[in-house]
Amino acid sequence: MASKPIPGSSGEVLTLLPSAYTPHLATGLLHLPRFLAKCRYVKQHGALPASYAKNYKRGCDRFLSQHLGIDPADVEKIVFEAASGEEIEAKLKQLLPADVRAAAWNRRYVQMGMTEAGQAFIKEALTAMGCADRADDIKSVPDLIEFDEGRVE
Repeated sequence: MASKPIPGSSGEVLTLLPSAYTPHLATGLLHLPRFLAKCRYVKQHGALPASYAKNYKRGCDRFLSQHLGIDPADVEKIVFEAASGEEIEAKLKQLLPADVRAAAWNRRYVQMGMTEAGQAFIKEALTAMGCADRADDIKSVPDLIEFDEGRVE
């Protein structure tokens, strides 16, 4: 039987965040719903758990923002100042470029971690989770996120 993460091995897990593979409805961008959800969490709770805070507005959040030519702090500001989801979407439409190049981003995103260095990172993370045997199953950073949050068996 395939191993599962040792509870707490990666820190607190927020299963309420959207899947890494859920596209943003208006743009089709993967990861944007997660980034927005993390911003909402910070707005509501003041901070993310340490296991998520270390990559907040960094990591995939920053890579997506760089792809779009925006500052991740501007996305956070929109979420913090908006009174509704509709207002967030309207302000995002103003912030984001007309062509978000969703296909290019999504391809890059689903392949994050597939380099030699990336595979070493994933293997190290899986080892810390007590799941080194899953290195052949978990091929990318989005897969690692899904696995850690319990969406991959």
